[in-house]
Formats: sequence, structure tokens, C-alpha cells
Amino acid sequence: MLLTGSTGMIGSALVERLLRDGHEVVLLVRDPAAAEARWPAAHIVRGSFGDDIAWADHLQGVHVVINAAGRFGTQASQTLDAVHVKGPVELFRAAVAAGVERIVQISALGADAARPEPHLSTKGRADAELVALPIRSTIVRPSLVFSVDSPSTRWFAALALLPLTPLPAGGEQEVQPVHVEDLCDAIVRIATLPDPPSELDAVGPRALTLRAYLAQFKEKLNGWGGFIVVPAWLLRTMSALFGWASPWLSPASLSMLASGSSAPAEGFAKVLGRAPRDVSTFVHAGNRSALRREAMLEWLRPLLRATLVALWVVTGLVSAFVYPREASLELLARTGLHGFVADIALYGAAALDVVLGVMLLFPAWRRLSYTAQLLLITFYTLVITWCLPEYWAHPYGPILKNLPLLAAIALARELDAPDGRHRR
Repeated sequence: MLLTGSTGMIGSALVERLLRDGHEVVLLVRDPAAAEARWPAAHIVRGSFGDDIAWADHLQGVHVVINAAGRFGTQASQTLDAVHVKGPVELFRAAVAAGVERIVQISALGADAARPEPHLSTKGRADAELVALPIRSTIVRPSLVFSVDSPSTRWFAALALLPLTPLPAGGEQEVQPVHVEDLCDAIVRIATLPDPPSELDAVGPRALTLRAYLAQFKEKLNGWGGFIVVPAWLLRTMSALFGWASPWLSPASLSMLASGSSAPAEGFAKVLGRAPRDVSTFVHAGNRSALRREAMLEWLRPLLRATLVALWVVTGLVSAFVYPREASLELLARTGLHGFVADIALYGAAALDVVLGVMLLFPAWRRLSYTAQLLLITFYTLVITWCLPEYWAHPYGPILKNLPLLAAIALARELDAPDGRHRR
């Protein structure tokens, strides 16, 4: 089998299942070294949708193609088009030419080319292209997928752990979450059944309101407190102001939530050969601690980042415009800096503080900012230790506080690591 999207939440769970069942798997990945270390039994191919890939070479001997590639969030429409439409359709056509027996396309519940939401419309366009090809195929449309590794699961769990859990527009929207293990079971069965269905809605056994789903998380994760309704008008305002920064507040996400995500479960149960797991069984002793930790990080990570932004920006502004200039120059004189050089050091350091804080607002610059912060605070600490050692004995601990601050910055740097270990 050839699988795309193997490093995603669904794809990685599917790789584990396929290898455990003894299937030979070809994986298309961006980082072959990491994939080989994780799945040494798989055949690894470097590449991703959008690259110039020699599909004919990689499809030799492949009987089944499974496309699990997908993006969700605030990506530009052309990015979604490349990942959801152009890349998969190129693969589908290459699979037909190579004589592949069947294709399993992991789409999304509600996917339709006519939908206004880019995520669902691009998925729908690829589905339509696949149906028109002369090859046996199954389009699997999952609802919300529960997994400790799922960003949506962690986000809902994070909301549930708040003392007052917000309910968008009252929380009456219908959802029908499906467990990732049930989804993988169904996909593997579809890939091996002699006569699989042409399409399948992958859903849990029952629909429930968003409020009830959040209540399950609150109960199972030992949360406390109640709920607060967020009116639709306020939700739209928040989306207009902050939708660019959070995929969960984007207009498209709110539109999909309002539309609901439910479907009859009989077809899914038939493929599984049993009833799918009920939402009440999703959180248990084996995953409770991990999910609670990840859910808390959904809030603690941006909170830590925001406090660091405030620390650097406010410190820079206070140094330049609020704190008495004479007092600052007196301290600098004790380190050997005088006159014009001292002025440059004072206002240059203040400007640098502001820049380091602002850089944290941009994901591409965060890691560089964290590294510069660590080096700068270490440098300041060494200079003060050498020139102003009495500050170590100050009752307010202005220098001693640098130690936990360094630890906090190092932690923030790790939590914002680009490898996705703790991505939103």
C-alpha cells in the first residue's frame, strides 16, 4: 500500500495499524530520516504534494493507494488547493495508469465542491475527480476525529477545562465524533474487502450537541465550573478580529461548526462489523493524563508567549521613556560605559527589547527570538555579576529572577518547536 499524509494525526495512526497487521507500506514524507527512525519497516519516499514526483516509479507493485493528506486552518487557498486537489488528483491519475487496484480517499464529512468553506470545497473537488476515474475507489468522510494527537480534540478539551467553558452560539450544534482507532479499522477493512462501498460516512454511534461533547470532556478530565453562552454576534466579531490568528475562530471553522457534522452510523458499523465506540468511552485511565496535559498546554503555551511579549516590549518602552535617564546612565557608567556610547547602549538595548518581543508575534521568527533572549539575558547576568555583584544580594532578587526567566524562555522555545510536537 502507498500512503500519503503519514505524519498527520490520521495518517500516523493508520501507519501503525497497517504495519501491525503486516502490510507492506510505502510512505510519502517530507522528512525521510524521521520517518525511517519511527517506522523502520516501511519503505520511505521523499516528497510531498506540490513536488515533482515520479509516481510511476513509486507505484510499481502497489495494490492500494490511501490518501490521508490534509490541511486545516488558516492556510492560503492555494495551499489547500495543492494539498487537497492538485496533488491528490495527480496521484489518482498516476495510480490508474500504473494499474493500482483501488484508492481510498480520506475526505471530510460535508465535503462538497459547492461548499463555501475552503477545507470542504477543496476536499469535495478531489472527491469528484476521483469518482470520475476508471478505478475502484472509496471516499471516507470522517466527522470530528477523537485522538489525543488531534488538534481539534485538544482544543475542545482545553475549552472544557476552563472554569467557564464558552458555548459558541449556545453550543446546540450537532457533532458525531468518531474514535481514530475505529476510523483506522474501517479504512484497513475497506482496503482489503473484496467489494468495499464507494463512499462511507465515518461517524460515532450517535449525534450529540457540542455542549454535551464539551461536558464529556469536563467530566472525564476532572474539570470544574460551568458554561457560558457566547452569542452569535460576539462570535462573529471575535472571528473578524482574531480569525487570522486561530484556525478555530476563522469564519470557515465557525461556518462548518454551525452546519453540524452528523450522519447515519449504520454504514460505518457495517464496515466495522460492530458498533463504533461511544463518546462516553473516549477518555479513560490510559489517555486521561496525556490529554489533560495537552489540553492545558493549549492555554499555557500562548499565555507564556504573551507574557514574554509583554515583558520585552514593556521593558524596552520603560527603559527608553519612563525610567529616569540619569539613573540608567549611572548604572551604565559602573560597567565602564560613558557619554555617547552609554546613550547608544541604553536606547539600543531598549529598541532590541521591543524587537525581541514583537518577533514573538510571528511564528517564523519565534525560535530566533527565543534564542536571542536566552543569549541576551545570559550576557546581562554575566556583566552585572562582574560589575554590579551587589545586585545578587538585593532583597527583591532582580538578578536571581533571571534564572527562572531563562527556564521559562527555554520551555517556551521547546513548546513552540517547529517539528510539531506541540503544535496548535
